[in-house]
Amino acid sequence: MLVLRRVARSSAIPLTLSIVTVVICSGTALAQSESKADSLIASEREVVTVPVVIDGRVLFRVRGVTAFPAAERAAAIAQRIRGVAEDGAIPSNALHLVANDQWTEVVAGEKSIMAVFDADAAAEAPGLSRQALAQIYLKKISSALEQYRAEREPVQLVRNAFHIAGWTFLLLLVELATLGSLRWLTVRIGQRYQSAIEHIETGTFRLIRAGSIWVATRFAARLFALVAALTILYVYLHIVLDYLPWTRALSANLRGLTVVPLLVLARESVATIPRLLVIFVIVVAARYIIRLARLFFSAIGNGDIKFSGFEAEWSKPTYNIVRVLIIAFAAMVCYPYIPGSGSEAFKGITIFVGVLFSLGSSSLLANIIAGYTMAYRRAFHVGDRIKVGDLLGDVTEIGLMVTHMRSIKNEELVVPNSIILNSNVINYASLSRKQGLILHTAVGIGYETPWRQVEAMLLIAAERTPGLLREPAPFVLQLSLNDFAVTYELNVYCDRPSEMDRLYAELHRKVLDVFNEYGVQIMTPAYIADPVEPKVVPREQWFAKPAEAAAPLKISSNAQNSVKES
Repeated sequence: MLVLRRVARSSAIPLTLSIVTVVICSGTALAQSESKADSLIASEREVVTVPVVIDGRVLFRVRGVTAFPAAERAAAIAQRIRGVAEDGAIPSNALHLVANDQWTEVVAGEKSIMAVFDADAAAEAPGLSRQALAQIYLKKISSALEQYRAEREPVQLVRNAFHIAGWTFLLLLVELATLGSLRWLTVRIGQRYQSAIEHIETGTFRLIRAGSIWVATRFAARLFALVAALTILYVYLHIVLDYLPWTRALSANLRGLTVVPLLVLARESVATIPRLLVIFVIVVAARYIIRLARLFFSAIGNGDIKFSGFEAEWSKPTYNIVRVLIIAFAAMVCYPYIPGSGSEAFKGITIFVGVLFSLGSSSLLANIIAGYTMAYRRAFHVGDRIKVGDLLGDVTEIGLMVTHMRSIKNEELVVPNSIILNSNVINYASLSRKQGLILHTAVGIGYETPWRQVEAMLLIAAERTPGLLREPAPFVLQLSLNDFAVTYELNVYCDRPSEMDRLYAELHRKVLDVFNEYGVQIMTPAYIADPVEPKVVPREQWFAKPAEAAAPLKISSNAQNSVKES
């Protein structure tokens, strides 16, 4: 006994250390085993299961393995159940269980529907046996078979068709009532709040239009009616599709196909309301600034407001430039608040649009810039007769990109502004309003005719031509002394450039008459030898058939004196 005590005393410290070591190891092992159990339970809880669905109804859920995933297993089981249900030779009470050491099989006659494993029972509930789970599955499948066959009976299908017709008739009545309520509500609002809306327009100095308020009111009423109609249609489809076994799955998934995306969209929309409010405020402010700018430049164009050095005709192009600048500034301010503006997709789309715009808008921008440049250059106005290159006509419209002209043959000429900007432009009307436009024509007369007589006859022709200005007076220039003739140029003034072609024709007629009257031959353009008889028309042949006789020409006293002097 004493020895045992001594041994115990001598080994007390090592024993204590051993006990502590055993406890620590035991705790570590226990912790490891508990962690393994917890991980096993967690892995069992995280098992992916897929429902077995027949006619839109979920019978139960099954798990799978790597070689045979849960989705494929559920689809195969559902296909076997439908095959048995469509086989009328197999009654629903013919289902039974066949068990062995590894699984329990649900069999219908001689056809196997599914096999239940221990892992399936462990995944469903702790302590649930494989046999009990298989018995539950058997009852579910048996009930599904009876319901599958009963719903496809002709009597049941006819009954369901009557129900669908009744719900359809009710839908039409409700939709018609909704449309009638919308019209009644619109008329009621118009009768009751007409004066209030007009008062709002007057109080805001017509910045807020009554028409805009009516548009917003009608839009809100129509939107409410549309939401109500869609809600009624959703309820109708959910009820009607559930009557038929072939569409019951669609009825069950209708919420996921319609309501869930709308809820997600509504959630995202609510999240972006603050940003949308900022964008709304910026757009409204930009719109009213543009409206004020339009009123300001309209007053300048009408002459109500005047600035030294700023022409009234510049008001419209300047307003367009200011409007573009305001819109561009508002767009830059709104850009960070646009939902999704920071996403890569949005950035990619903006870059793509920018590239397309830069590639396809070179000529567009050139014409726009040319249009504004012409507006500030004041090269011509609407109604002026101009010549651009080989094109001659009256300006009918000056656009931002092109200018429209009407030719002397009544043809419409559409000229890009960039071409006008890079071409020489002759304006026949700009100086004719104050100083008159000079029309000129040249004739070649032989050296045997005195120059004073020629100039007098040309002045007589100018005096006889109607439509020309008497002040400043016409004048004649001797342009050149050619080999066989002298070239004389008659210059006359007119104040109607749009009639210059008619005036030229009439002037040429009078020149021919005067030179024929005085027996002077016109040598234009040139000749080889003097003819035996001069190339003139005697007076008695001036009105040869089919020309009609006219009153005798009267020569002014000044012209007669000039001819006598010559």
